[in-house]
Amino acid sequence: MIGAYINLFIINKDMKKYPLPNRKDKVLQKNGDSGAFWEDRKDRRHCGIDLYAPEGDPVIAIENGEVTDVGIMTSPEMVPYWNITYYIVIRNHSGPFCKYGELGSSNVKVGDTVEAGQLIGHVGAVLNSKKIDKNAPEYIQKLKDKNPSMLHFELWEEAPVVEDNDYLGGNWFGDKGPRKLLDPTEYLSSIES
Repeated sequence: MIGAYINLFIINKDMKKYPLPNRKDKVLQKNGDSGAFWEDRKDRRHCGIDLYAPEGDPVIAIENGEVTDVGIMTSPEMVPYWNITYYIVIRNHSGPFCKYGELGSSNVKVGDTVEAGQLIGHVGAVLNSKKIDKNAPEYIQKLKDKNPSMLHFELWEEAPVVEDNDYLGGNWFGDKGPRKLLDPTEYLSSIES
């Protein structure tokens, strides 16, 4: 096995733990942290959880499973201020599908069997700060000079959406959320403990 599970599935040489973003506080009606599941981004909803980590940090598989899809998640052809990043979909032997997104690189291919703790890719950086302008959504403009790198993580009951008119770069633009999308917060918290 490759090292210990740090921040669930990002291995960091400094043993730093990256926190899970909090969802919206239903009692106080406050929006959740940036990168939280189903975060309201005004023109879209966030389909996963963003775990901010240094670009290039190794990402490992959470569970044993099979790689069912690998592809491009973001690119400047989709949105001008995006860099090219990749996604990996793994069907866990326990049932759900994990989509590891916004990766800088992938170390696996479709059909590969992976084991928990196996290196599958590296953290990527989605945003190209030099191309963010006043036409970008407000939450993107706030990130302009921060240039965060992250692992975007989604959890699905069935094979996840990768191409849909309402889905782009880990965000949902429709009125109703995608079928079979799960909130990964509890799942990730259970692995952490």
